[in-house]
Amino acid sequence: QVQLVESGGGLVQPGGSLRLSCAASGSIFSINTMGWYRQAPGKQRELVAAITSGSSTNYADSVKGRFTISRDNAKNTVYLQMNSLKPEDTAVYYCNANVRTGILRQSDYWGQGTQVTVSS
Repeated sequence: QVQLVESGGGLVQPGGSLRLSCAASGSIFSINTMGWYRQAPGKQRELVAAITSGSSTNYADSVKGRFTISRDNAKNTVYLQMNSLKPEDTAVYYCNANVRTGILRQSDYWGQGTQVTVSS
């Protein structure tokens, strides 16, 4: 089994910054793509940013130039640096990882979510 544990959410004023972290642990053979999703009240969950094992990145248009995703493969950890935060960034942020747990076995795993609130 694989666990993803997120940290770093909270309340921040517009224009402020937060850094989210997500650490994977358990029966991990290797980790492919890792990513961050978010879900605001009444809206569908959406991709915010993703990073492959080779560090190629992909961002939602709404966060390009403000958010940066990175990963530390030695620590099985993915980060999301969020700058110039806006009220519309308010959501529960979820970590996702595509994990290989065996030679022929891989699955998607999710963290429990961390609340990010941008408000004055």
